[in-house]
Amino acid sequence: MVAVIKTGHSINRILNYNENKVKEGKAEFISAVNYPIDFEKIAFNQKLNRLLKQASLNENVTRNSVHISLNFDPFEKLSKEQLKEISNRYMEKIGFGEQPYLVYQHNDAGHPHIHIVSLKVRADGSRIDTNNIGRIQSEKARKEIENDYRLVKAEGMKAKPYELKSAYAQKVQYGRSESRRAIVNVLDNVLNTYKYTSLAELNAVLQQYNVLADRGSEGSRVYKNEGLLYRILDEKGNPVGVPIKASSFYNKPTLKYIQERFNPNEAARQNHKARVKNAIDLALLKQPEKSLLTFEKALQKEGIHTFIRQNKEGVIYGVTYVDHKTKCVFNGSDLGKQYSAKGIQERCGENDHLNQNNGQKQQLTVRHRENRNNSTYKEQTSIKDLLKTNDFGRTADELLRPIQGGYYVPYQLKKTKKKKRRNI
Repeated sequence: MVAVIKTGHSINRILNYNENKVKEGKAEFISAVNYPIDFEKIAFNQKLNRLLKQASLNENVTRNSVHISLNFDPFEKLSKEQLKEISNRYMEKIGFGEQPYLVYQHNDAGHPHIHIVSLKVRADGSRIDTNNIGRIQSEKARKEIENDYRLVKAEGMKAKPYELKSAYAQKVQYGRSESRRAIVNVLDNVLNTYKYTSLAELNAVLQQYNVLADRGSEGSRVYKNEGLLYRILDEKGNPVGVPIKASSFYNKPTLKYIQERFNPNEAARQNHKARVKNAIDLALLKQPEKSLLTFEKALQKEGIHTFIRQNKEGVIYGVTYVDHKTKCVFNGSDLGKQYSAKGIQERCGENDHLNQNNGQKQQLTVRHRENRNNSTYKEQTSIKDLLKTNDFGRTADELLRPIQGGYYVPYQLKKTKKKKRRNI
């Protein structure tokens, strides 16, 4: 079993997310705990108002919503009653047993899973501390539930598409699963995990999942309003399907939210620069025949993905390193000149190769011009030879003879020049 806990600013948003799944036929409402009436009779407003009323007891808690997902192995067939029991046991063990919470069974993925909606404010107005809840309370609860219900243990499970613990997990494939959910799975495991300091660095990670955060063109309304769209990419890196607005996701992965992480990420990644630089130096040192391809493969063995940026003409202008072990992203120039795109090409000997290619192109161009001039000279010579022949000479002479004088104009139409009178 894999448990994921998320907190947020809007109870309304996470409740609507689950309710919309029910309307779409992709989820089922199966339980309401610590509500005054049975869950079958609860209307949407009653679900929401119960949570909002208790949250209002402590307005200082800004991130008051709690959204939990419990994910099970695809081969585990659990009944609704078992899922209810597991959700109750889990919430009790992490300290939310007395909180009001709603349970939804989702069927929009290839594995069984449930979503739980609750809040961090107790009935007396006190705040539930969720710092390290995933590492301490949740891990302990998960292990106990796995043993009691004989579930597949998270430690022994192979990486599943819904876990997406690293960039080497299965990529999003358009049409294979629900687009919004597939993108959310990626964002949940990237946005708050990897240390990036620009949108380009974030995309260096997302694009390995076939996802792109797109601001649109500079003249577009999305760009001017500082909006953000998320797109699914095909295997060639081209956008497919309809883009989805960042504001439409329940966790609000907007441009503003992403930019707020730049400064903390910059400070957090400083201690990991040395590892990436050392890995690059060793990769180049160990290569008998240096090339960008062998360089990328050598770094990949160390868990570092090299994202090379090229223009339409194929000219390399940038490089980004994604270290999946430390979850840090670095632009090449941030590590130093020798680690930038130009520096790596020089160290790999790629610039010499490009210069040789350019030299070959210039030689081909000169040869092409010489051949073209020679062929023109031959054509001119053959025409002169042809003009000298008796059969064609007379006609050619007549055709090529320049016209003497201007066009004929009748005498009556010619204007005579008037003589100017001289004043004596």
